[in-house]
Amino acid sequence: MNLAPVILALDTTGENGSIALVGDGRLIEEVALESTDGFAHVLFVEMERLLARHGVALGDIDVFASASGPGSFTGVRVGLAAVKGLAEATGRKVIAVSNLQALAWFGTRSLRAAVIDARRGEIYGAVYDAALELVCGEVVMKLAAWLATLPGGDLEFISRGYAVNRTPRIEAPRALAGAVGMIAAAKPELAKDPAEIDANYVRRSDAELLWRE
Repeated sequence: MNLAPVILALDTTGENGSIALVGDGRLIEEVALESTDGFAHVLFVEMERLLARHGVALGDIDVFASASGPGSFTGVRVGLAAVKGLAEATGRKVIAVSNLQALAWFGTRSLRAAVIDARRGEIYGAVYDAALELVCGEVVMKLAAWLATLPGGDLEFISRGYAVNRTPRIEAPRALAGAVGMIAAAKPELAKDPAEIDANYVRRSDAELLWRE
């Protein structure tokens, strides 16, 4: 199978995980992962099955991509450790994609306000434009306070399993790996050596308080 570039993407940052294969600028297949015990013990088996279904060897992967948070502290580390290890073993690079940016990928308007439940009465939020570039930086704060900071214009809200009482609003699917892979395909300049990749907790101290493993 001749695909260029080939990207293996994954998301293990929340209760619902996923992996995806992207090639030649299109999503080839996305697989939802369900595991009550975390994804570490199922991730590599499912990746092997995904690649085998499409006749792709691990050495055929050009770039590895992973959702980098914000999300579960342990979940973020599992995904990033997996892609960094695979990239080190194959001599490839890694693209880390913010979960908020991945949510914005599902938007349709010129301004896309992505929202994730941060627990303890707070949210992670950011505003991206149609090119998925940041307009308002990623923050963790109370929803009402964040809403007061948002710009006017053609703005829509995008969330996943979190009710934002604003319209227009898009409910993103549970699986984010496909969006992560497509963003990686569109932004190859984000590729870095595995050692340079770090988690995106928005604020590390907040993440450690908000997510209890």
